[in-house]
Amino acid sequence: MEGKSTVGRERLRRHLAGSSVNLFYVPALILVTVFSVYPLFSGFALSLTDWDGLNPEKTFVGLANYVTMLHDANFRTILINTLIYGVGSTIIQQVLGLTLALLLNSKIKGRNALRAIIYLPALVSAVIMGTMYYLIFQYQQGALNTILSAFGLQKVVWFNNPTTAVVIILLVNSFQFCGTSMIIYLAGLQGMDQSVVEAASLDGATGWTKFWNITMPMLMPAFSTSVVLNLIGGLKLFDVIKVLTGGGPGYSTHSISTYISSVYFDNQNAGYASAIGVVLFIIIAVVTGLINKGLDKLGWES
Repeated sequence: MEGKSTVGRERLRRHLAGSSVNLFYVPALILVTVFSVYPLFSGFALSLTDWDGLNPEKTFVGLANYVTMLHDANFRTILINTLIYGVGSTIIQQVLGLTLALLLNSKIKGRNALRAIIYLPALVSAVIMGTMYYLIFQYQQGALNTILSAFGLQKVVWFNNPTTAVVIILLVNSFQFCGTSMIIYLAGLQGMDQSVVEAASLDGATGWTKFWNITMPMLMPAFSTSVVLNLIGGLKLFDVIKVLTGGGPGYSTHSISTYISSVYFDNQNAGYASAIGVVLFIIIAVVTGLINKGLDKLGWES
């Protein structure tokens, strides 16, 4: 009888031990629910209302905000800008990041210092970085126009042309975070199985053939991580735009994130801003999913 009691207590102890491990998930689930799941559903609910963000009363309007979005000429321009910021900066950051990683993975003098210098801008606040570049491109006393004037050339209103302004924002964002891509690729390069690389060299693989068929497939985890992180960051771009152009001239350089801020705070249209936020979430989810699917089709294995 005592033996059966001991076995029963042991089983109960093991069961409780397994359950106690599961309890460690509870704080994470609470945080995800409070800061991710609830805001998502709350935002969607607000997108179905006509609300100014201040009045406690909200008027249900169904999908009217989404219909308004379809006829919003500004939103079409802003959607194109957002895709340019997201896709464009992702491409630039991959090219720069991978090139720098390959260069600084070799045994060159001062490579550790160079790595730190290149990565440093990623540690700086986007607001500070935007302010620094604003002081470079500012019309009256900007560093770039000061140099042009010193050579007898005419000053340029850099942010007056929408295309030029969008390109500047794209480049500023890309240069700031290319160091992040570099670090990810460096980690991938240093974690590679060097015996495979050496075997490929002995078999006569060199140059582009070696890079594309040996190095890149082994860098696939790093490549996927870098692309997804850069893409999401570019699609959500906010701070640099606010500091450099404020979305102007007009609405020509806004991203969806800055447009949400403008609609909410400037126009006091919280319902419409929430609808735009829901669309941004869908865009990020869809584009990220398509990118991951495309990467899988490459057939590379880590």
